[in-house]
Amino acid sequence: MVQILDHNLVFPHPSSAPDHGLLAIGGDLSVERLLLAYQSGIFPWYSEGDPICWWSPDPRMVFDLSSDQPMRISKSLKQSQRNKGYLIKENTCFKDVMHHCALVKRRDEDGTWINDDFISSYTRLHELGHAKSIEVFKNDKLVGGLYGIDLSEKKIFCGESMFTLATDASKIALLHLVNTLKSKGYHFIDAQLYNDHLHSLGAIEIDREVFLSYL
Repeated sequence: MVQILDHNLVFPHPSSAPDHGLLAIGGDLSVERLLLAYQSGIFPWYSEGDPICWWSPDPRMVFDLSSDQPMRISKSLKQSQRNKGYLIKENTCFKDVMHHCALVKRRDEDGTWINDDFISSYTRLHELGHAKSIEVFKNDKLVGGLYGIDLSEKKIFCGESMFTLATDASKIALLHLVNTLKSKGYHFIDAQLYNDHLHSLGAIEIDREVFLSYL
């Protein structure tokens, strides 16, 4: 049964959600609630005008950083690495990355969950060192990137969204993140819910209980 949240900072246990993942409705996007959610294996996702919905799906989509090849690197992506002249930066324009992600048109989705309140709350998380971005530039223009929540103490990065304005730019950002986190001994990049694009890049599904055991 979906729980209705009030002002108290508490969530039902994430394993109590049905397989599709909807765990609770309501609450707010305060820094404290968001941190509690991510540290518990829960994330917010909802449409503009709807109440905040909190999710813990089973199975969970992840990039397994313990794998020898956590991300599939195609021949064309290798060519883009060599030939496109991209410059990769970290945490230089977090809010700009979020704004670009909000404009991405996604199949089977009406609008975006990345509204002004979402951007404000996650920007505050970024200012406090919990949310991070990878940015890809070409000729001093931002052409791709991603952002997410860094649970550094748990060695898990919770990917939220990415965008591209140039060939393979978002994949370049993701590959940079994969390589950086793998070198630091991280376990997963949490990709949340299955989609064909993530699967094509190498993301896999794991049981929710396995994912939660790392938290």
